Amino acid sequence: MAEAYIIEAVRTPIGRKKGALAGMHPADLAAHPIRALIARTGVDPAAVEDVVWGCTETIGGQAGDIGRTAWLVAGMPEEVPGVTVDRQCGSSQQAVHFAAQGVMSGTQDLVVAGGSQAMNQIPIMAAMAAGKQYGFDSPFHTSPGWLSRYGDKEVDQIKSAEMIAQKWKISRIEMEIFALASHRRAQTAIDNGWFEKEIAPVGDFTQDETVRPSSTLEGLAALKPIRENGVVTAGIASQNCDAAAALLIASERAVREHGLKPRARIHHLSVRAANPVWMLTGPIPATQYALKKAGMRIEDIDLFECNEAFASIPMAWMQELGIPHEKMNVQGGAIALGHPIGATGARIMTTLLGALERKGLRYGLQTMCEGGGQANVTIIERL
Repeated sequence: MAEAYIIEAVRTPIGRKKGALAGMHPADLAAHPIRALIARTGVDPAAVEDVVWGCTETIGGQAGDIGRTAWLVAGMPEEVPGVTVDRQCGSSQQAVHFAAQGVMSGTQDLVVAGGSQAMNQIPIMAAMAAGKQYGFDSPFHTSPGWLSRYGDKEVDQIKSAEMIAQKWKISRIEMEIFALASHRRAQTAIDNGWFEKEIAPVGDFTQDETVRPSSTLEGLAALKPIRENGVVTAGIASQNCDAAAALLIASERAVREHGLKPRARIHHLSVRAANPVWMLTGPIPATQYALKKAGMRIEDIDLFECNEAFASIPMAWMQELGIPHEKMNVQGGAIALGHPIGATGARIMTTLLGALERKGLRYGLQTMCEGGGQANVTIIERL
């Protein structure tokens, strides 16, 4: 099978709630890393065969196939198409998978993949809220088919994070210590300029503004649980934010013909799923499946990224699979950096690649929990 290479990966800085990117049109937000990607690689944009873009809550400025719109807003050739992917939190990781699969199949040579989310303007669950506004108040878990299979059990991500903490016996203080480490790692990365290569500044906005270096265990302990009698607080959950990220995926032929220099190779890609009511446990079986299919062990992976939607998810994943924290989310995760849903998968891959290069390491594995109990896994090899 043909190889798929990562030529370049770039992202916007991450804007916090009511932050620097809050007023930026979603299409312009998405266009920004695409424009930077083409500029950095020097590739002829007319040679790109498709734009595969992750985004959820595709209403308002994110509606109408934002993958196509973003390319046009970036000023790129009209003959290049675009498509928008929704695999919930894994949307842009799946976009990279689709792009790589197109290249590996031999049907495409040069594809832009990435994702964006403007959460200040279009918050999570906005599409369901819009449906209710227009009289379509029938979320998926009220369908007769769903009810006959799963009953009327509550389908809620915070409930799932609580269930995981209870099942894996993860205490609130342990999650708060984990959250604090996320902020400290991210701030260390900022202080040392480790994110600078991967960020395309938006005007004067040059670095992530979601990180809270002044966080303390005392401050986290004072927060009220989101659910009554629960252990999950806002301090141990990912932040709503705005961001976009893009990668250029190329075949060996495109590398040769366009004079490109690959930064990494897609070593493995897969996606699996688990119980949709538990929702957030998918990374555990998905990682097991990926390693088995790739013929690899935990010890073969140099760095891991597991999205910090809630602290309990990566903590249970590490516990179940025997993954050391010192090899996981080494520059902070979504608790500190935020979780711009449609962009997160591409953002994580961009950061993982940079960390592998900085440390001179070979293999990186990334995964994340996704709505419906799903989880993508990608293993990249630094070149």
